[in-house]
Amino acid sequence: MKLFFTNIILVLLLAGCASNGVVGGKEPSDREINAEAKKAYAEVKKKSKISQNKRWTAMVQRVANRIAKASGEPFEWEVMLIDSPQVNAWCMPGGKMAVYTGIMPVLKTEAALAAVMGHEVAHATLRHGKKGYARAISKKYTSLLIGGAAVLGGELLCKTENCKKLTQAGALLSVFALEFMDRKFSRSDETQSDRAGQVYMAQAGYDPSEAPKVWERMKAASGGQAPPEWMSTHPANDKRKENLLGWLDNANKKYQEAPVKYGLGEKI
Repeated sequence: MKLFFTNIILVLLLAGCASNGVVGGKEPSDREINAEAKKAYAEVKKKSKISQNKRWTAMVQRVANRIAKASGEPFEWEVMLIDSPQVNAWCMPGGKMAVYTGIMPVLKTEAALAAVMGHEVAHATLRHGKKGYARAISKKYTSLLIGGAAVLGGELLCKTENCKKLTQAGALLSVFALEFMDRKFSRSDETQSDRAGQVYMAQAGYDPSEAPKVWERMKAASGGQAPPEWMSTHPANDKRKENLLGWLDNANKKYQEAPVKYGLGEKI
């Protein structure tokens, strides 16, 4: 019981000291946040099972390269394909990306993969998670002062199943990685990333008309069990499809300007 209360106190100390998301009174710069992301990414990579599917790995790599170039950001881009049934993909600040094998059969085409990766890259290029990542850095900084609290706090504060599985499996990730795994973007952030991501895929040479179909497939894969829009931080699948169809004329213009066109690319 004493250990339990000690852990709670450490978590409260972390939360209080990091409430403003600053270290020493100064908000972390992109450079500092990207450096923390790089370390966290290395830890996730070390603890994850990397896919041995050569065809899918090659596809993820080339799509990542094309989307990264289309974004115009000079990040230190990197991508890995994680062998996991999760229907998931993400991009940390500074261009550290991951795609899970569970999403590949749902997407069906290389262009659909480009739509998803374009969306995730847009979160990074638009700096949507900057405040949350700043808080994570502050938590890590504070943990240096009280010793060992980062891991205790991380295990207690995990909210998503992905985060919980990583800690239960013995993956002692940094506080930054834990914060990232539990991140929640606003509906506005998600909508902005959908729009920018559709442009990125078009500029990368992928048919942007495939983006709305991603959300048809996501809906089908979930069995129509997604929560109603007002209960979720993400826009509903149907709303995202409607938005992407509405932006299609602009995305098609970008697609026509692309120096090389891959259309739908390979089937998955």
